[in-house]
Amino acid sequence: MNERAAGAPSRRGFLGTVAAAALITRTGIAAAAPASEAYDFVIAGAGHNSLVTAAYLAKAGFSILVLEGRPTIGGGCKTAEPCLPGFREDMCSSVHGLLMSNPLIRKDELGLLAQGLEYIYPDPVMHIPFPDGRSLTMWQDVERTRAEYAKFSERDARTFVRMLDELGEFRRARAAGKPPSGLWRRRMAMSGYDLVHALFEDDHVRAFHLAVGRFSSVPGGDPGTGMQAYTAIAHQLGGRPIPKGGSGMLSVALGRVIEAHGGVILTSKPVGRLVIEGGRCTGVECLDGSRYRAKRAVVSTIHIRHLVKMAPAELWGADFLAGVDLWQPEHAMFAFHYATSAPLAYPLAGGGEIAPAESTILPYPARILRHSYDDAVGEVVLKDMPLQILCSSVADPSRAPAGHHTLKIIGNLPYGLKEGPEHWDRIKKPVADAILDYVRGFAPGFSREAILAEFLMSPLDIERMNPAMWRGSVHAGRYGPAQMDDMRPVPGWADYRMPIPGLYQTGACTAPGGSITGKPGRNAAIAILADEGMRLDDVIRRG
Repeated sequence: MNERAAGAPSRRGFLGTVAAAALITRTGIAAAAPASEAYDFVIAGAGHNSLVTAAYLAKAGFSILVLEGRPTIGGGCKTAEPCLPGFREDMCSSVHGLLMSNPLIRKDELGLLAQGLEYIYPDPVMHIPFPDGRSLTMWQDVERTRAEYAKFSERDARTFVRMLDELGEFRRARAAGKPPSGLWRRRMAMSGYDLVHALFEDDHVRAFHLAVGRFSSVPGGDPGTGMQAYTAIAHQLGGRPIPKGGSGMLSVALGRVIEAHGGVILTSKPVGRLVIEGGRCTGVECLDGSRYRAKRAVVSTIHIRHLVKMAPAELWGADFLAGVDLWQPEHAMFAFHYATSAPLAYPLAGGGEIAPAESTILPYPARILRHSYDDAVGEVVLKDMPLQILCSSVADPSRAPAGHHTLKIIGNLPYGLKEGPEHWDRIKKPVADAILDYVRGFAPGFSREAILAEFLMSPLDIERMNPAMWRGSVHAGRYGPAQMDDMRPVPGWADYRMPIPGLYQTGACTAPGGSITGKPGRNAAIAILADEGMRLDDVIRRG
């Protein structure tokens, strides 16, 4: 097996889409700028949130330098061709549903749509097959989806419609600044497992809601996961939008905006140390020894666990460091990528088949309760495991050569195996083969001969690809009462300003957390601009 097929990250595998590669070529030339040159803001890391921050600051007229440790910008929002040329695979994120409510996109504040960013809304939205041969499909049309619920329970179909209204009212109240009602506070405090059992009577419907709820890498058996019962409802209301050409097209568009406003982006420049002068952060030093000065501030998207090692401990303060020591990873993710000659299609009980852009598997609700135990003991248990499956090329033919497709299978398995994380390098291939066969059990018409090439990423590989995905945590860390809202990253430091003057933090370690939302990036820009005596609205109106 060659290196790429085994899943070991290679330079060619992360060069991204054709458009992304072109962007890197341009910014790579800009590396000729002397390292001694000072910029208003130096951005450490080029994940989508730090790119959002950089784009707003560049639009405000500041000089910007973005330093990215990998050969390609984007962090978890990146598209590459690791299997075969022409097969565009999303290396982490694929769906941008949570981004749509951000004014960044909703009002197109940065002009990203003019930079080629275009969204596709797949229909069907989601599909789940069950071991008994039945299935449930979510369509963009509400009545058509209601009929899918009614196949299992007319009562559950009525509940589905009622929940659409409830979630809509909840969102309008939150947008108006109203606190959650007592009923919603109870729902949110419950586990998703308990709430779906209270809401629905059929196990197929319960399994569907728990299956899509766990896409955040938090199992629905944990307290405080009650909103997972409403995740599928959110998908019905907003769909599952994907960028045409790949998830990384968002990062490409952001990079173009930064460059259009005079910003500089340098890749293969991992930051190793913060430069401190007079107790203030005044720049960064890269692992190659080059230094870049920031006249106003440094903005970091480096994982908080790594960031605190880049400056003397006394500058952070004992309480801040103690809070970082308590930071917990989420359930680690694996991602198995395939180039295929056919789409993944599931048989339907009434005859025929369906080939969705996205599907999920959870055979029965109680299976979700195994996750935390397996993670605690470091065991790989594959039987009846929950999965998320993406065949984005079904909705976006630009992702693969004509008549061909991409396939990504993702789920959660322990990073800390009882044999040690490095054991993943030995078991990754057999685990992937077993999971592929498990999926094929639900789609028997999909033969192994349809697999043209593969690129397998274990939880350990995901961390190797992006150190910000600490311990395989693609959202940087666990969601829950201890690491949400004003507790992220550390209580008392949730306003994107760090204990060291001249240093800001954005990205998945900050509120509201991971996933493709752009909210940490925009929020950080608001905080920085406020400290500069500026308002984001005024910057946007400049045009």
